Amino acid sequence: MAVQQNKVSKSRRNNRRAHDALVAANPNECSNCGELRRPHHVCPSCGHYGDKEIIAMADEIDLDEDAA
Repeated sequence: MAVQQNKVSKSRRNNRRAHDALVAANPNECSNCGELRRPHHVCPSCGHYGDKEIIAMADEIDLDEDAA
C-alpha cells in the first residue's frame, strides 16, 4: 500500500489542481439561421451543418390535435 513520506502542503496540492478548472463553452454563430451552436455540431434550431441541411426540422407540431 502506498504511504506518503512527507506531508503535502496546501500550496503544492493546490498547484497540482490549478489546471482542473472547467472551461467555458465557445459557441459559434450558425451560418444559416444565426443562432448560437456548438462548434463542429449540427445546429439544433435549423438542422444545418455548414451549407447542408442534415436534419429536416418540422415547423411546428400541434399536440392538441394529436391528443384528441
